[in-house]
Amino acid sequence: MKILHVFDHSLPLQDGYSSRSWAILQQQLTRGWTVYPVTGPRQNSTASGEETVSGLKFYRTEDRPSLWGRLPVVKQFWSIWLMYQRLCQLIPVLKPDILHAHSPALNGVAAHFAAKRFGLPLVYEVRAFWEDAAVDQGTSSENGLRYKLTHGLENYVFILASRVTTICEGLKRDIEARGLCAEPVTVIPNAVEYERFSKQIPRDEALATQYGFKAGNTLGFIGSFYDYEGLDLLIEAMPALLFQNPDIKLLLVGGGVQDAALRQQASRLGLEKQVIFTGKVPFAEVERFYSVIDVLVYPRKSLRLTELVTPLKPLEAMAQRKVFIASDVGGHHELVSDGVTGVLFKADNAASLVAAIRHVVASPELQVKLCENGLAFVRDERNWRNSVERYVDVYGGAIRSIGGH
Repeated sequence: MKILHVFDHSLPLQDGYSSRSWAILQQQLTRGWTVYPVTGPRQNSTASGEETVSGLKFYRTEDRPSLWGRLPVVKQFWSIWLMYQRLCQLIPVLKPDILHAHSPALNGVAAHFAAKRFGLPLVYEVRAFWEDAAVDQGTSSENGLRYKLTHGLENYVFILASRVTTICEGLKRDIEARGLCAEPVTVIPNAVEYERFSKQIPRDEALATQYGFKAGNTLGFIGSFYDYEGLDLLIEAMPALLFQNPDIKLLLVGGGVQDAALRQQASRLGLEKQVIFTGKVPFAEVERFYSVIDVLVYPRKSLRLTELVTPLKPLEAMAQRKVFIASDVGGHHELVSDGVTGVLFKADNAASLVAAIRHVVASPELQVKLCENGLAFVRDERNWRNSVERYVDVYGGAIRSIGGH
């Protein structure tokens, strides 16, 4: 089977979206399928060319400038047009059996028109409602034109796609409640590259010494600094934690739109030595920072986005035998069994977060239990082999829906 994947962006850009994409591609290759990944204009490629990443060829779409393409809303349709043109170039050459478009809806619309032109089945995969992410990041409003446009385009793709998939039950319920999909929505859950992450990494003592981390007392977050991640709540909790345990330190690995605000908050609270900001680190060095973190904390705020969408980080933490504390938003509930594979605290509640951290740090037996159970969960259930297996029926149904075999 030959699948043409339509992505917003991919490696070498690093985030949860590109990590999921890479894992899907690798597992499909392992199954013996042929994959052709193409990325949209947001990859910021300088030309419509090709790029090889870790041995896999990606097809890029040039972000060609246009006077009209700079205008709000019009810019979205310009992106659809650029992607559609690129797909029309590639399909006659690659001759895929199926088009598999991944969020956002701009990819789905472009892929629909290309699929219709060449008589191909279309699978559309929802990873998040990007209009909600834009609201949470302050670049859109729920009553704004951009929000309504994106919502409308998504509904348009739901009606026309041969099959629709998504990453979690929360998104599935929302999609099916709209009553637009001809077939039931299939969940292809987030998973983890168990073989890669489960290798035990020795503690990097040089790194620990550099930052003054004492074993058993290092909290950490590794990821992008968006407002919805709730890192301001984690920093707010630090003075109370330090009052009881002056050896506690917080390691924040990454960067993003909230970086400056978080640094200012830490400085205002006098936490320059207790809250360590590394900035963005090379992908190859992330494991060093994982090795010195004792408890990973992901305090996502309760918003529509976080209540619906499951993140990847909890699974990576479990695979690395790390203790995991998270807010009790819906997206975390799908991944974390409280007191079994991790610990949940009341979202947006600093006191609840402090209590959870104190409880875990003071309970070595609990930490061992959480690590063992979390590792078993990702090994037996949330691995990419199991997740990608679900595409067999999805692709088969999509091909049959247009009269294929």
